[in-house]
Amino acid sequence: MPARRPLHFAHGRPGPAPQTQNMRQRDAVKPLTAAAALLCCLAPAHAGDGISTDRPDFVESSQVVGKGRFQLETGLARERSGDAAGNRLRVDSTPTLLRLGVSETLELRIETDGHLRSRSEAPAASRVTRERGFADTSLGVKWHMQDGDEAAGRPAVAWLLHVDVDTGSAAFRGSGLRPSLRVVGEWELDGAMSVGAMGGIALDRDTDSGRFATGILAVTAGKSWTDRFRTFVELAGRQLAPSRHGGSVVSVDAGTAYLLSPTVQVDAVVSRGITHTSPDWEFGAGLSIRF
Repeated sequence: MPARRPLHFAHGRPGPAPQTQNMRQRDAVKPLTAAAALLCCLAPAHAGDGISTDRPDFVESSQVVGKGRFQLETGLARERSGDAAGNRLRVDSTPTLLRLGVSETLELRIETDGHLRSRSEAPAASRVTRERGFADTSLGVKWHMQDGDEAAGRPAVAWLLHVDVDTGSAAFRGSGLRPSLRVVGEWELDGAMSVGAMGGIALDRDTDSGRFATGILAVTAGKSWTDRFRTFVELAGRQLAPSRHGGSVVSVDAGTAYLLSPTVQVDAVVSRGITHTSPDWEFGAGLSIRF
């Protein structure tokens, strides 16, 4: 997801870092429901094609949507953080990814954390701070470099190049253009199991030290229990950086996805932060439609 300006507790502890994944936000329910209803009407036109999504896990899929296809992946997310002093931070978002296939191996992408609402409490200072607005937008491309071969142990591989653009509201806006490059490998295993790994690098910028690089490293393991239902667990290093640049954001994630039809998927995910600069908890639910 595109990076947004970090939020902070009133006493200065870093709040959740850039990326969020999915739960209910009342102001976003009506437009999201309307969009889902419209797209569900369009989806049956391609009911013979299976959907492959980049959500709800952090590790991207190696697959692209296919030439002439369009895919919407959206959701509702909530992050919660707190400390021993009673300071609390909550961030609600509407992460959304739009994918357009330009060939059988290449797709264009537009990604954003959407509408954001944050609420920060500092009981010691009797202070409650609220912010609302929109996140930055990320423009990108995914290239499916090779198909996997289970018999030979060869993974499916894809490369993703994104550029985050400072289009968001002042409270959540990053600084300038921030490119990132990621590579994904996926292995299909016996017993309907799969393993995916993603590594990469992102260039960010702050007002004090200018440009700096952060790392990305994550691994996920999934199992398809039926043709429609799958689960996964994941260790996600969303941002690997020294404390002067926001620290490392690392979480343990678990989630599930269910196909309502070959072109419509619903999902849910929960994440537990394992570094002090990560959100304590993240919860989410999402909807993906291909047409």
